[in-house]
Amino acid sequence: MKKLPINFFEEDTTYALKQKNAVRNWINATIEEENHQLRELNFIFCSDHYLLSINKQYLNHDTFTDIITFDHSEEKGIIYGDIFISIDRVKENAKTFKVAVSDELHRVIIHGTLHLLGYPDKKKEEKAKMTEKEDFYLAKRAFIKG
Repeated sequence: MKKLPINFFEEDTTYALKQKNAVRNWINATIEEENHQLRELNFIFCSDHYLLSINKQYLNHDTFTDIITFDHSEEKGIIYGDIFISIDRVKENAKTFKVAVSDELHRVIIHGTLHLLGYPDKKKEEKAKMTEKEDFYLAKRAFIKG
């Protein structure tokens, strides 16, 4: 099987993603279904404070967030980016929404991927479309356990 250019890193956290290959396959299938080609995608799992520093430095936002997506692609239809995910926020949101941490993490992973696929979420109708797409692709990850 060829190596998919989807990487997982940790910064200022010790969180280790389970079933990395299954997650890679799910993300790659999502990208293909959206008629895009994967060049490279890096997921960086980090702490609240690490992501807050990125939020301040690059976006001038002084707030905690669960995800920041950087699109490095210069070609339409090519996925090349970095997705920073606060494991602290994911765990907190999982408690708030009464879902498993892995389910919340998968939601955030696909959310960032959808941003790279061209789905915005600033306006009300965009948020509704984003949630619809998240739910659609989350239903397709049934093979991922844990």
